[in-house]
Amino acid sequence: MPSSQFSPPFDLYLPQQRTAPVVFNSPHSGSVYPDAFLQSSQLDALTLRRSEDCFTDELFSCGVALGCPLLAARFPRAYLDVNREPFELDPEMFADALPKHVNSTSARVTGGLGTIPKIVSEHENIYCDPLEWSEARQRIETLYFPYHSALRSVMDATRDYFGAALLIDCHSMPSTAAVSSPAGGSRRPDVILGDRYGSSCQSSVTDVLEDLFAAAGFCVTRNKPYAGGYITQSYGNPNEGFHAVQIEINRGLYMDEERLERDTGFARVQDMISRVMAGALPYMQDLLKPQAIAAE
Repeated sequence: MPSSQFSPPFDLYLPQQRTAPVVFNSPHSGSVYPDAFLQSSQLDALTLRRSEDCFTDELFSCGVALGCPLLAARFPRAYLDVNREPFELDPEMFADALPKHVNSTSARVTGGLGTIPKIVSEHENIYCDPLEWSEARQRIETLYFPYHSALRSVMDATRDYFGAALLIDCHSMPSTAAVSSPAGGSRRPDVILGDRYGSSCQSSVTDVLEDLFAAAGFCVTRNKPYAGGYITQSYGNPNEGFHAVQIEINRGLYMDEERLERDTGFARVQDMISRVMAGALPYMQDLLKPQAIAAE
């Protein structure tokens, strides 16, 4: 049975009135850690939390006030990662054999970051002892599939209502992970927009987001080193009227990365993101029209 601490496993915030064909998604901001999970780990709670995209659901909560749904996981990424295929699992983590449909050879599994992660950010192993396959299956069936069912449902409803749907997948990155500016400067990016190199989203949408983030004072780059993960790839299908772009925000702008707490920059960054989205959303319905896509 799923942990009663995940009741519900995610939050879906709906606006009073839909105003734009956009859905916000925060899959890695969950911070509810089951007692049994903490007991099974050799790491302390703070170390486990280092894989969270801390507070991204709050940073992008403006979307609801602006007329768009927001889906946010309550379970943590260290427990289950919905930005993976449903069965990307490392056989070495398990005491028993895994079914044949498991993908055990992906680069993400090799790196320790499968659907059930093996490590947290600093390559520290999470578990004291091997897991049972039944435990992984339970997490996937009770958390992963319901989460994606909810996300697909709200995306389908958005496309049905507006004729197209844009998923904004909200993430954060450690300040040390951001690459240097491609222009040759020493400043690290504040924002990285990932659209799978133009394949997951109408390019003019990414252009508008880049221009508005830059106008707000953010240093913005595209696709390197984050081009978008499983969610961006799976939900971005422009030919079918579905678009997806991943947004990574530099954590050093808004939080203490050692203590995992909001700092004095949080309110400022939250307000800047709200202004960017307020400027971007009115363009989206026109940008996502089929005739606009065909004209590219």
